[in-house]
Amino acid sequence: MINPVYLHIVEEIKQKINSGYLKPGDAVASENALGKEYGASRMTVRKGLAILAKDGYIYSIPGKGSFVQKPELNKYTIYYDEMKNSINTVDRSRLLEVNIIMPDEKLAGELQITRNKNVIVIRRLFFTEGKPVAYDIKYLPYSKGMPIVEEEIEQATFPEMVSGNVSSFSLKKELTIYARTPDEEIKNYLNIHNDLALLVIEQRIHNEENKPIGFCVTYFRGDYIKLMGRSE
Repeated sequence: MINPVYLHIVEEIKQKINSGYLKPGDAVASENALGKEYGASRMTVRKGLAILAKDGYIYSIPGKGSFVQKPELNKYTIYYDEMKNSINTVDRSRLLEVNIIMPDEKLAGELQITRNKNVIVIRRLFFTEGKPVAYDIKYLPYSKGMPIVEEEIEQATFPEMVSGNVSSFSLKKELTIYARTPDEEIKNYLNIHNDLALLVIEQRIHNEENKPIGFCVTYFRGDYIKLMGRSE
């Protein structure tokens, strides 16, 4: 199968950048020059340049043209699944609580709601080979008539819980990752009897209007999780 001309343009310019032939700050050939070189229309050339800009290879200056972007050497993509990481997979979860609460000021701020708005709180324990490895708390703004099916909640990931009537493709997800020592409640849940640190991962999920539709905090035993990130 022959690739469209705009993808051919994309791949050849990427190859020039990756090989060092084109360096950060160098000008990319003009739209007219690329059109003549590849026998392509201006619209086709622009489609290829738009992909290169979206992928972070180039940037455009109106009236001047396109230039090679300086690579973001500190940018990584982290792959996170609360039920699976590079050294551990959750094979069972136990539902501790599903309740409707009134949020405190901090939680109301996270969900961008008033303090008289009901919130569903879901607490779970995650297990691997019979050992508790994570304590998980999720908060969802409550809507009247919103179903709470405990059998589904027990095994669902956070995006699955909030996606209900929202397309998964429109969800915007944000992670905050940090370490902390456990309090007595979490020590009891996770059978921690020493100074083992926790890896805490906060998840925030927004809909396409950027409105928060869920907030989650998962406390992992530090010896049961490892996250990996890759530069693109």
